[in-house]
Amino acid sequence: MQNHLKTLVTVLVVSAATFFTACKKDDTTTGSTTSNTNSNPDPIAVSTCASATGIAKVLCLADAFKSQLEASQITTLQTTYSVANAKKWSNLPQGLVQGTNKRIGLSFGAMTTVQVQYAKALIKEISGTTANEGWDEIQQLLNADEYLGANGGGSTYGAANYYIAFLGTPATTGTFEIQFGGHHLACASTYKDGVLVGATPAFRGVEPFATFTLNSTTNQPLQQEQAAFSAMLTGLSSTEQATAKQSVTYSDLVVGPQQDGNFPATPIGLKCANLSASEKALVLAAIKTYVYDIDDADAATLLAKYTAELDNTYLAYSGTTGMTTRNDYVRLDGPSLWLEYSCQNGIVLSPTHPHSVWRDKSKDYGGN
Repeated sequence: MQNHLKTLVTVLVVSAATFFTACKKDDTTTGSTTSNTNSNPDPIAVSTCASATGIAKVLCLADAFKSQLEASQITTLQTTYSVANAKKWSNLPQGLVQGTNKRIGLSFGAMTTVQVQYAKALIKEISGTTANEGWDEIQQLLNADEYLGANGGGSTYGAANYYIAFLGTPATTGTFEIQFGGHHLACASTYKDGVLVGATPAFRGVEPFATFTLNSTTNQPLQQEQAAFSAMLTGLSSTEQATAKQSVTYSDLVVGPQQDGNFPATPIGLKCANLSASEKALVLAAIKTYVYDIDDADAATLLAKYTAELDNTYLAYSGTTGMTTRNDYVRLDGPSLWLEYSCQNGIVLSPTHPHSVWRDKSKDYGGN
């Protein structure tokens, strides 16, 4: 992977008068402090949406966010729903994304602090509530990029370089997607007639890989994923490990960004039908670290589907079972589920750092 180039990002700084006006648009309070920079504040509690649930709350928060924006910002935020637009995501910082694949939407750097808080309130609502997964993980990944920018990465990195987009108009009829992402992060929640019909592709990566502290908060995003995959592999017998292990070296993801549909025709490795109940539980524990990134109710539905398909899911890996060494690689390949995790060279700080992707063969981009 090529070294990330340093690019300058212009951050829009709002005046005190504009900030006061924005704050008056809703009676709100903030949550616990995890960040204090203009582009990376905590989500705001939107009191007018507090009693809503499910899709009604998602739509309420989407409208509340838009109510904080200027007309020109709404034009940038919201575009037509299409699979072509939905495919505009990457693991790279925006400045390094090539050609027509650049992210669309409104960047945190082009918003006021209050506007970002409203955007985060929406993103939090469509994310899971499990510790170190879902919203907690997203915030830690934003913190990681802030840390990277402050420790040698420069302005290429940081929360200002993350984008949110509405593909289509959020409503209970029709199709729309809430897309959010930046360096090492891609979230895609696609709704049809008020129902979540797809939460993938979803990308997660992080640098630094080791635990770090930002604004007195400890961060360890993706360490649960690494530990779960390692436990899954070391829980196999030596014979099972030999069946699962591949002689091929995988230096990156097979079905990563802009590799849509690149699933192997034939699965490789160890069929999970041959595992014991305790070994299957370890596989499901690894799957949960990705499925639990989406809202809890939809995560439960998807997890039930992947559990039902577990016997026809294949487990394969290469490198070591620790999942911390360069070229350590693991995949889970099922009738619907596709998970990959790959250990890369560090770019700015870490000796190594992970890339990972969750895809659903029938529900990527909402099944479109």
